Amino acid sequence: MPAISIAPRDVARELARRYSTMTHEELDMLESILVAKRYSKNEKILTEGEVCTNIYWIVKGLVRQFYYKNGKELTEDMAAENNICMCIESLFMEQPTHLQIMAIEPTYLYCLPKAKLEAVAMKSVNIQILYRKILEESLILSQIHVDMLRFESASDRYQKLVKRSPQLV
Repeated sequence: MPAISIAPRDVARELARRYSTMTHEELDMLESILVAKRYSKNEKILTEGEVCTNIYWIVKGLVRQFYYKNGKELTEDMAAENNICMCIESLFMEQPTHLQIMAIEPTYLYCLPKAKLEAVAMKSVNIQILYRKILEESLILSQIHVDMLRFESASDRYQKLVKRSPQLV
């Protein structure tokens, strides 16, 4: 698999554009903690029993979060390019996850290690804002997902998925 074609600085800029404005020094701090990773199709990014220590920014590819229930594999969520993915309960409770994250296709992503992100956030209000907005987005998407499961039929959920994320279908 070829190297990731997007530089850490470009990822830092995109995160700042999407979540918070930043000075050049703050972009330097954010860039310094980014860790590039690549995964082959069907390769696991995070397995059940591991502690999630990263927030993942997907540069290219597609990932899914899933778990096993009564011997069946159930997909909980999917994330495509220019989106965040994480196992939020494991990340914050620092406990092993029941969820797994797998690359559905060759995937390039950048890890934002939680410990390093928190350390640089202590030095920068704008990075604190970025961190908070990432978590807010994750919380809102989780609430939308749960509400869809509670209040909408499978057919309606599928139609919304097609409309909201046609690249997944």
